[in-house]
Amino acid sequence: MQTVLLNRLARLCLLPLLLLGMAVTSVQADRLKDMTSIAGVRSNQLVGYGVVVGLAGTGDGSSGLTLQSLQSMVSQFGLVTDAANLNAKNVAAVMVTAEMPAFMKPGQRLDITVSTIGGAKSLRGGTLLMTPMLGADGETYAIAQGNLVVGGLGVAGNDGSSVIVNIPTVGRIPRGASVEKMVDTPFQSTENVLLNLHQSDFSTAMRVADAVNEVFGPEVATPLDASTIKVRAPVDPAQKVSFVSLLENIEVDPARPAAKVIVNSRTGTIVIGGDVRVTPSVVTHGSLTVRINEDKDVTQATNVAQNAQGAVVTPGEATITDDTEIIIEQEPARAFIFDPGVELSDVVDAINGVGASPADMVAILEALREAGSLRAEIIVI
Repeated sequence: MQTVLLNRLARLCLLPLLLLGMAVTSVQADRLKDMTSIAGVRSNQLVGYGVVVGLAGTGDGSSGLTLQSLQSMVSQFGLVTDAANLNAKNVAAVMVTAEMPAFMKPGQRLDITVSTIGGAKSLRGGTLLMTPMLGADGETYAIAQGNLVVGGLGVAGNDGSSVIVNIPTVGRIPRGASVEKMVDTPFQSTENVLLNLHQSDFSTAMRVADAVNEVFGPEVATPLDASTIKVRAPVDPAQKVSFVSLLENIEVDPARPAAKVIVNSRTGTIVIGGDVRVTPSVVTHGSLTVRINEDKDVTQATNVAQNAQGAVVTPGEATITDDTEIIIEQEPARAFIFDPGVELSDVVDAINGVGASPADMVAILEALREAGSLRAEIIVI
């Protein structure tokens, strides 16, 4: 009895010390819950094939897949019919998707998204019939059913004209699926908690381990690589939740990222990291404009004939010659020099000062990299 009381007192005394340690180390830093994820604790994707009924003539019509689905559904109620006798004008074949968070228990509800896969024009007013939701292993983890909420609208006229607002072929059912089977996670069965960094970095991994060891004691956290830190968890599974609660609120100052220049080739967007540097170099930027004007010169020829009365001048065949004018305009080349230790702001100000377009800026940065003056990695996305 005394041992139990001592253990409780020890835990009560330890908790304020842990919170105090986290407060001391949390000066303008990021929480571990924002920087990392716990290995094995993740959501799972579910998908199912279903049928939406009750549409106002905006269904699949004579689609073979939808008619076959209707025939199969009707046969489950003891009715025998041929697909040729069915009409899917008010029915649509759909795919149902959902994301099942970790630790979901049977009986809890999920939001689902319903999307047409046939020729249906709209799902407005439809009802999704009971649809099994399958995981990647082919097992059924949830059952979906309910009335759709559709934010889109589509209207068509007899002359072929139509108006579509948003997307009427996709709808949602809030809390439209009921979880039937839990996805097992290794959270309670593992001896260690593995923290995976959202952005791999050796320096940040080391800082995370040092911060955890500073709060919980030495050798509790060990960095395994640039993205994973192993943390020794309590032996008692009942204490693991409270331990992770304290762990994810530890704040760490991340290491400065690697110097990178990101270029979006489709939009022309350029993002330059704050640690980009250039060594001493000279950049010249100018523009050359060549204009060619084409014209025609017409020369009227004359014929001179001699007779008894004298010389007779008669008009001859006109001669057409090309008259080409080439105008070359070249703006003065602007040069700027990067001194040692130049930072991001200086690079941007210098390039913007010469009126460079995004394409020109990319060309200048690539030239600096080829010259070995740009201390950064250029990534094109």
